[in-house]
Amino acid sequence: MKDIEKFLEAICEEDFVEGHEVLEDRWRELKKNPETLDESKILKGLINGSTALALKIMGKETGAKTVWSTFEKYRPLIQSVPCVDTANYKIAEKMLDDKYQKYMI
Repeated sequence: MKDIEKFLEAICEEDFVEGHEVLEDRWRELKKNPETLDESKILKGLINGSTALALKIMGKETGAKTVWSTFEKYRPLIQSVPCVDTANYKIAEKMLDDKYQKYMI
């Protein structure tokens, strides 16, 4: 199973800490290569979206809002950067938005 698929599964199960963890190695790998830097930023955004939800559940409202803003910063790249996993990134974006509506508002 690919890391992004593990991320989707973790978000579906509302295991937001795990969502953060499963993408971290891939993010570190991609950010080292100038050709995949934009995709690494997509992963950074998804990681931060998941982390924000974890913080919210822990009662850390201010931190959650701050970290969510990083997701928002990199969100446009999901639509503009061609990647093999773009379809899954779009699903992840939708899932994070749905969880945001449930927990953050």
